[in-house]
Amino acid sequence: MAFFFIPIFWRCPMEQSLMDKLTILADSAKYDVACTSSGASRAAGAGGVGSCYAPGCCHAFTADGRCVSLLKVLMTNCCSFDCSYCVNRKSNDVPRATFTPRELAELTIEFYRRNYIEGLFLSSAVLVSPDYTTERMLAVLRLLRGEYRFGGYIHAKAIPGTSPELLEQLGFLADRLSVNIELPSERSLNLLAPDKGRHSIFRPMKQIAVEGAANREEVALYRKAPRFAPAGQSTQMIVGASPETDYHILQLTEGLYNKYHLKRVFYSAYIPVTEDTRLPALDTKPPLLREHRLYQADWLLRFYEFKAEELLDRDNPNFNPYLDPKCNWAVQHYGLFPVDVNRAPFEMLLRVPGIGPKSARRIWHARKQAALGLDELKRMGVVLKRAQYFITCRGFAGAHPGRGSAGRERITRALIDPNVFSGGVEQLSMFSPPAVDRLVEQGVPPRTAQKMVREEAVQCLARAL
Repeated sequence: MAFFFIPIFWRCPMEQSLMDKLTILADSAKYDVACTSSGASRAAGAGGVGSCYAPGCCHAFTADGRCVSLLKVLMTNCCSFDCSYCVNRKSNDVPRATFTPRELAELTIEFYRRNYIEGLFLSSAVLVSPDYTTERMLAVLRLLRGEYRFGGYIHAKAIPGTSPELLEQLGFLADRLSVNIELPSERSLNLLAPDKGRHSIFRPMKQIAVEGAANREEVALYRKAPRFAPAGQSTQMIVGASPETDYHILQLTEGLYNKYHLKRVFYSAYIPVTEDTRLPALDTKPPLLREHRLYQADWLLRFYEFKAEELLDRDNPNFNPYLDPKCNWAVQHYGLFPVDVNRAPFEMLLRVPGIGPKSARRIWHARKQAALGLDELKRMGVVLKRAQYFITCRGFAGAHPGRGSAGRERITRALIDPNVFSGGVEQLSMFSPPAVDRLVEQGVPPRTAQKMVREEAVQCLARAL
C-alpha cells in the first residue's frame, strides 16, 4: 500500500467528507478552461435517469462530434507555487483539500456507473513538487486503467517542470495532455509566476509533440502498439492579466500550432481573484469581448487559412471591438471585392464574410455542375446578409456600396448594423463594448448608448480604413 507524505501546513481537516473535497476541488478547477465547459447544472427529477452534478461536470466534444460529460476536478488545491493570478496560490487564504488516488478513482467510476459522466478532466495544483504531484495523478490513472479497466476519455494536465519519464507515463495513460502557458511572454511569467519558467512549459510541450509523432508512426507499423496521448495536446492563456497585445498573443498562438501541432489554444479572460499591484485592477467586467475576438481569430487561423500578420500588425496590435476579425479584414481589403463565387479560388471564398469552410466546399463542388445564384447559395448555408456586399453570382451583380470614403462608410455601417445579421445578432455577440458600459454607467439608456457608440464607430472606422 502506498503512503504519501503531506507537509503539516497542507493537511486538510480530518472531518472533511468526500463531498466536501469534491465541492472544493471541482470549484477550484473552474478557472481552467482548456476543455469545453457548459456550466450546466441539472438535477434528475423523481423517477428520472441521469444528472449533471453541479460542482464538477463539464462537456467536451469527441473527434466524431459527440458531446461527452466530464468530471472536471483538481487532485489538490494545496499549492507550493505563488502565481499571483491564481486562486490556488499558496499565499491565498482559501479552503484546501486533497484527494487520495483511491478516492478520486472510485469517485470517477461511481459517477460513470450512474451515467453522470463519460470521462475525467484531471488537473492539480503543485503539491510539494511537480514530480510528486504527477506521481499522484499517475496513481489515479493506473487505478482507472488497470484495476477498474476504465476505457473512457481522460484529459490530464501536465505539471510544468515534470520529469520527462513521468510525462511519458502520463501520456500512455491519458487520451489528451495539456500544458498551460498561462501568460504570453517570459517577462510576464517572471513577474507574475516566478516559480514557473519558459523552459519548464515549452520542454514538456515539445516532448508531447515529438513523442506523439513518433507514436503515430509506430502505431502505423504495429496496430496493437500502446498509444501516446492519441487526442493530442492543448494549452491555455490568460488574457488581460499582462500587457501583451492581441498581436503578440496571436503570433504566439500561430507559432504553437505550427511548431507543437496543438489541437487547440484556449483563452481565459482575466478574473481578479486577489489584490496585487502587479495585476491590473478591473473596474468593470473581465475582458470577455477581447477573449471572444481571440477565439474568432483563432478559428480563422485553424480553418480559414489566415495568417496572424494578415489580421493584425505592429501599427494595429489589437482587435477591432466593433467588427469581428474576418469582417474587419474584408473592409480593410475592400479593393479585392466583389468576387464571383462561380470563379473565385477556394482560398478567396473562405475570406468572404458570410461564407464558412462548409459552404465554401459546397460552392466549390456545386459550381462544377452549374452556375450558382442567390437561391443556391442560401441553400448551401451562405449568410447573404453579410456576403451580399462582397460577392457576385448568376443573376446578382452585388450590393457593392461604391468606392472611396463614402463606400467604406456605407459598408462599415451595414456590417455594424444589427439588422444585417440573422436573428438580430450584433457583431459584438453577447458582450458590450467598453464605451457602451461607460455611457450606461453615466445614466444613458442602453439602447441610446449602443446607437451613439455604433454611430461613432462607423465614422472612426470609415476615416481609418
